[in-house]
Amino acid sequence: MPRPQLFYFPTPNGKKVSIAIEEMGLACDIVPVNILQGEQQAPDFLAICPNGRIPALRDWTADGTPVDVFESGAILQYLGRKAAGPLYPLEEPQRSRVDSWLMWQMAGLGPMAGQLSYFLRVSNIPDRSEANYAYPIHRYRREVRRLYGVLEGRLAAHDWLCDAYSIADIACWTWVDQYRAQIGNFADFPGVARWHAAIAARPAVIRGCNVWHPDSDDGWSSRGNAAQIAAGSAGQAT
Repeated sequence: MPRPQLFYFPTPNGKKVSIAIEEMGLACDIVPVNILQGEQQAPDFLAICPNGRIPALRDWTADGTPVDVFESGAILQYLGRKAAGPLYPLEEPQRSRVDSWLMWQMAGLGPMAGQLSYFLRVSNIPDRSEANYAYPIHRYRREVRRLYGVLEGRLAAHDWLCDAYSIADIACWTWVDQYRAQIGNFADFPGVARWHAAIAARPAVIRGCNVWHPDSDDGWSSRGNAAQIAAGSAGQAT
């Protein structure tokens, strides 16, 4: 029986799956997909993920039938069911709570932080006026701070987003970890700061963040790459 394959690049969405795999103790092969070189548009990858975005997962049933899963939230749920462990509870009341926070991240925290990152970087391209991007930067920073406030409201009184550490914490953590500087770090969010530090110290999280890195991060790091952004492709790196 082949091992599951994770098609991966170390963005927040990629890391949330690699961390979950490490936390669940699942055997999995990492298949790098270098989005800086357009590998996410290769026909073989599009056959697994029609949306052309990482991550994606290929697994097999006991009789050898391929199981393809794309979208990071769906992959986390699939792995949680497969592991049948505490990261994705079996009981419906607890599982529904985890699903709610997971979808909150997928629909809000991730997209809003990603948009803010895009406009911050595009405003720094030489010969472009930052004033042209003042409104979207203001709009998305305000929304990201509001979402951090939602996190703070929960984490100020709870160790984890749900009853126990779960895929919902992992999903939110990768976005907070990469983009926390967008809102001035954690000065106004002590509950988020405590939660972030607790997850960052977990050995499985450290391993999951380091399963693979590209030889160069040009065009993907926080400084961005002017040519790539100008060509309109920076939004792929999420």
